[in-house]
Amino acid sequence: MEKTLSLVFRNAAGRTTTLSLAAPREDLTDAEIAQVMQTIIAKNIFAGSGGELVQAVAARLVAREVREFTVA
Repeated sequence: MEKTLSLVFRNAAGRTTTLSLAAPREDLTDAEIAQVMQTIIAKNIFAGSGGELVQAVAARLVAREVREFTVA
């Protein structure tokens, strides 16, 4: 099962932006995730067409099962 941590932010234009991190630690806490999100905002290292990230909105741990087939 593949797991991804999705961090959702609001940008300066008021739109949401998601950063996805593959294979997160299993023992992450709410406090650790909140701290990382605040650090990302404070360091202002990501900006897109909507401007800099200004607010942490949500964090989600997404698990999905991937099954690959041989077709050749």
